[in-house]
Amino acid sequence: MDTGLTTISEADIEKHRATAQSMITRIVVLEDSSGRSGTEIAGTGRRFVSTVSTGSVRRTREVELGKTVAAIRPDDQLMSIPQHTLLYRARRGISIALAVAAVFAEGSDLESLQARNARAPLEGEDASVFKKLLSASAYISAFSFASYLLQLIEADGEAPNDIEEPDFLFDTPQDALKSLIAGLDGALAGAKSDADLSVRAKSFARTAIEGLLSRKSRFDGLGTFENAHIRIESDDFTLDGFDVAPGQKRTKLVMTFKKPNEIIGNHIAKYQAMKLAKMLMAHDFDRQLNPFVELGGFLFTFIGDGAPGTGKTILIQMLAGLINDYCQVAGYPFHYENFGVDQISSYQGKSGQNCKQFVTNVINPRAIGFGTIDDIDQVAAKRSDDRASAGQQEVTGVLMESFAGATTVVRGNCSFGMFSNYPENVDDALRQRAGARWLVDGPQTRDDYIDIFVLLAGKNHKIPLGDHELFEAQVIQKAVTAAYEEHSKPQEEGLKKVYDRYLDEFGEPKTMSDIGAYLHLIKEAEPRFTGRAIKNVTDAIKMRAMDIELPDEWFEKPETFMHKGYDDKKAMIEELRGPFSMSMVMQEINRYADSEFRYSDRSDDVAVSNLLRDARLRERAVREMETMKAKGQWNA
Repeated sequence: MDTGLTTISEADIEKHRATAQSMITRIVVLEDSSGRSGTEIAGTGRRFVSTVSTGSVRRTREVELGKTVAAIRPDDQLMSIPQHTLLYRARRGISIALAVAAVFAEGSDLESLQARNARAPLEGEDASVFKKLLSASAYISAFSFASYLLQLIEADGEAPNDIEEPDFLFDTPQDALKSLIAGLDGALAGAKSDADLSVRAKSFARTAIEGLLSRKSRFDGLGTFENAHIRIESDDFTLDGFDVAPGQKRTKLVMTFKKPNEIIGNHIAKYQAMKLAKMLMAHDFDRQLNPFVELGGFLFTFIGDGAPGTGKTILIQMLAGLINDYCQVAGYPFHYENFGVDQISSYQGKSGQNCKQFVTNVINPRAIGFGTIDDIDQVAAKRSDDRASAGQQEVTGVLMESFAGATTVVRGNCSFGMFSNYPENVDDALRQRAGARWLVDGPQTRDDYIDIFVLLAGKNHKIPLGDHELFEAQVIQKAVTAAYEEHSKPQEEGLKKVYDRYLDEFGEPKTMSDIGAYLHLIKEAEPRFTGRAIKNVTDAIKMRAMDIELPDEWFEKPETFMHKGYDDKKAMIEELRGPFSMSMVMQEINRYADSEFRYSDRSDDVAVSNLLRDARLRERAVREMETMKAKGQWNA
């Protein structure tokens, strides 16, 4: 059970300031000798490494973090703003870590055991419990300090590969913090500039947290802290037990938002995007669950495909804008992030780390999240593609594990959208992890083209409209109904043949076994129509059963719906839903199967085009070779 929100007063933090100041000024630590000299070999920038093993030797080292930070700019006696900020964050982080350790001591038996131990050394069981809780307190202080640095230090740049874990000590909170300060000092020693200083500090914080989490199982006295929620308002710093918060502060989302009426065509995609925005706002932060996850119909992942210029970007802007507006009404934090080709690194393993951090940022259970992977065919590679970079292969693996892996937990607070002009180039297993397929084909009809021209042309003219009811074709319910009815029968030639063969053998489907027979025929024609494809189809059917329009009034004031308890939200949603019908089932099967056949046909078309081009080049080469032979130039 959650222990509720704990706020630490400024007075409780300030009483540790003197201790924190002394730690960043000068401390003496005892650490393992690595055989590495502290003095550079003249003119090389490298250090002497002894050939004699000194692994069991421990030595003392003086650590003066303030001097190390100041040494980045030795020609300037006054520290720069980034230098001063880093030192201040380190001191402030130590003070907060010690205050958090004190809160842990108050909430456990540690405080009383410390008082008794001060009067007389504890013995027996009491001594064992005291040691266990003191080590837990040290671990918590180290985790708090590393988390503070990770959340509060702002840095942009490629993380270095030479950051090492600190030599952790867990005897007391002070010892734990000294070991982290020594590790931070070592990480900063190689900094070349102010920007490098911040990047190395943030990278060290992330490395320290990874090391701490790998050691967490050694401590059995952490129980009361697991579900603690600690908030320091003045620093905008939050600790949710041992959950790793995203390694960046939330910044105001800067994006050109679009309204639904600014999108012409793409009726089903637009409709489902509008529904998804409202679904996300049903998330309950206390339960960390969304009623739509339990009732069915929640869209955790989807893929949007279409030709260039058909409206994928504007669809992202619309969906992000809707979620952002709802979150502002409810007072919820909203995090949008895009993962693109600029995050593919030449360093081995770094692309996978970047992708994992992207996923972690979006799924943060303390915020409403929306993540996009634009041009996913360039970011994630097919596993069979030998020409793809190692970074692209890493991203494919991370996304597959994150979207439908053994440890994937769908809470209903976030959604991921993959977009591509060439979805046939995406790995089959990754593409099938997209629970829904949005065909983004832009304006299609005569009315669509009139509407989009009038919308984009603006009003600086006196040209009459003519015989046309403006935007009548874009009325969402009417347009979506017509769009769904189009899928009552297949659209792709390959699926049409399967459908006609099914009707010839079985007639119109009426039962569940009829549907199963149709699915089996599709499987025979398209081997990629696997069990996961069936799951995606059934999820889409459940979403159609939840094809309810949550009233706009629910989202105008937070207390009407968004701030209600989980059970109340679930009951309000259940009142609106109805059963699904056979027509819905066939429409969703055809929509999904059409997309698979479309991807296969595109892939085949590309292969045929390449073969034709190669054949033409060979014929041209033969003709030019014969011409050169006739002129006697072939053997020249």
